[in-house]
Amino acid sequence: MSAVLTFCLVACSKVTAENYQKISTGMSRAEVVALLGEPSTSHSSSLLGVSGESAVWESGKVKIEATFVNDALLTRQLVQQ
Repeated sequence: MSAVLTFCLVACSKVTAENYQKISTGMSRAEVVALLGEPSTSHSSSLLGVSGESAVWESGKVKIEATFVNDALLTRQLVQQ
């Protein structure tokens, strides 16, 4: 049972190079989350009306890093290990 669950978590993951190609600068955080799911980790801050968040999605050997400013995707990076 645990082997099937582990396989599904890896094989069914939304964190893929294919989905990375679907995200683009200017997309909202909600649009990115719809494609990738909730991030594995994220850190956010706000100063003088400007909010920022760095988020990381990880699954297996794929890691996607993104930076949002005022809820819009500013940068993205794909790391395959």
